[in-house]
Amino acid sequence: MSALTNLIMNAIQVKKQVFLKEACYFFKNASFHAEEGDLQSCAAFILKALDKERRASVVGPQVLHLIKSS
Repeated sequence: MSALTNLIMNAIQVKKQVFLKEACYFFKNASFHAEEGDLQSCAAFILKALDKERRASVVGPQVLHLIKSS
């Protein structure tokens, strides 16, 4: 059972890292567009990056899925 748990935890970490790498990509693009003066594109990239960070923070088992109804 612990091997399965380790496998699941590793998969969760990989998913988190993917989301965080995507967030970095969007933040870098936002910075580039801000330097170019394109604030509308900059804002769009910031929103995409924040969404990826949010997704990274919620990857994994959720408490509500662990609670069984009586």
